[in-house]
Amino acid sequence: MALHVPRAPGISQMLQEGTKHYHGIDEAVCRNIEACVQLADTLKTTYGPYGMNKLIINHLEKMFVTSDAAVILNELEIQHPAAKLINFACDIQEREVGDGTSFVIIFAGALLQRAEELLKMGLAPAEIIQGYELALDKTLEILPNLMCTEAKDVSNEEDAVKGIKASLMSKAYGNEEFLARLIAKACILVKPESSAFNVDNVRVVKIIGSGIDASSIVEGMVFKKIVEGDIQKVEKASVVVFTCPFDSQMTETKGTVLLQSANELLNYSRGEENLLEQQVKDIADTGVKVVVAGGKFGDMALHYLNKYGIMAVRLQSKFDVRRLCRTVGATPLPKLCTPSKEDIGFCDQVYVSEIGDTHVVIFKQENKQSRISTIVIRGSTDSLMDEFNRAIDDGVNNYKALTRDGRLVPGAGATEIELAKQISKYGETLPGLEQYSVKKFADALEALPKALGDNAGLKSNEIISKLYAAHQEGDRSMGIDVDGEHSMKNAEQAGILDLYITKHWAIKNATGAVNTILRVDQIIMSKPAGGPKPPQAGGGMDADDD
Repeated sequence: MALHVPRAPGISQMLQEGTKHYHGIDEAVCRNIEACVQLADTLKTTYGPYGMNKLIINHLEKMFVTSDAAVILNELEIQHPAAKLINFACDIQEREVGDGTSFVIIFAGALLQRAEELLKMGLAPAEIIQGYELALDKTLEILPNLMCTEAKDVSNEEDAVKGIKASLMSKAYGNEEFLARLIAKACILVKPESSAFNVDNVRVVKIIGSGIDASSIVEGMVFKKIVEGDIQKVEKASVVVFTCPFDSQMTETKGTVLLQSANELLNYSRGEENLLEQQVKDIADTGVKVVVAGGKFGDMALHYLNKYGIMAVRLQSKFDVRRLCRTVGATPLPKLCTPSKEDIGFCDQVYVSEIGDTHVVIFKQENKQSRISTIVIRGSTDSLMDEFNRAIDDGVNNYKALTRDGRLVPGAGATEIELAKQISKYGETLPGLEQYSVKKFADALEALPKALGDNAGLKSNEIISKLYAAHQEGDRSMGIDVDGEHSMKNAEQAGILDLYITKHWAIKNATGAVNTILRVDQIIMSKPAGGPKPPQAGGGMDADDD
């Protein structure tokens, strides 16, 4: 009878008590795939013009109603390590292009789902990764050939609208034409001739009331506030900006004053008043008509500002102060002093206005002097305006991407179907096991037009078959018609065009994240630091167990 020798407990004996450890194909790889596919399935319904919104309430009880994948991922606070890798890929996409996060998640989820099927067939993760990398290289080789047009002059409004409009459809369907022209005008106003375009130069102000059609552009800055003094409007104004409060200086230490007569009491604060008046007079003598301060205005200071006819505006945000300095060409001064000519900015008009029932202060520049433009959004609810704000952010980022690469490819799923067709043919030419992975890569590309069709309530499998038939006949621009009588339409003729650079980085980032996940064969999760978790709602630490 053989002697039973107990097996060593393995790596678990070397880890801290409470550490979780998973290994092997079934435990580690499949567990990671399952988490990422569930995340992709959750966000798949937000894709396209008829994508559904998610209602998210974060840990601060702030509510978000949005279909923007980047916002949803930021507020979900995902804990699973593999799902975090997909989240990181979306962050890279957001920073690189500013759009296409939904594409990354859906495509990555589809690739992982196909990888699980290949694992069950018996392929090793290394073989799947090799096939995916071959397919990625071939995709990036084919993609430039699918270009249908190019935005050669981004200073031309029509060319800019071409590249912006398609990205707005998923969040502002029906208003994409109006918003695209609004964004194009705002971006062209502040586009520098030589240096790179900065997305911070286009600001958004949300004012409730009316509708999105009442939205407008202001060449300059708009602040939702009223002025501090009595002066309401100035033209051709010199502007000085202070980052400190505009008030008499306070002593750093406590002092004691001995008053021996009534005259001394009467004259006690007169010297301080005279000093403050002299400071305001010196500022007025430089020709300044508007004073902007990052802190409060004292009552005595306001009195002298009104006396010398100077408008007083208070800005509490340092970012607003910084942008205003860029708008008027002023230098922010850290302390109360007489500004030099180099420190003073200029603005054509500074005035108080009313939009809806909201008072605003407008710094308006004319003749393209402004380096900042502001889009004033109107809407019936805060949630609606927030969604339009996100759509405008995507549009401005798309304009920036256009300044780097103006190539455009057909949208509405046409590019994905053409890529899937050509990658599938390429897979048939490969002799080894990697051909299975390459074909699955082509299948994964179908997930994006399929999600478009499903969210629009169409029979997606039937439409995919029709699209393949149209592409086989040579019509590479045929895509899904989400709201027409026919299930297909020519995306190029319909003006539904996606940025080449968005597709390029989305496919690259998604495939890189998937290959990283497939390379993981062990998950080791240390015990969380700290003591016991806080009690759940409905019971305290000493609550009796039922």
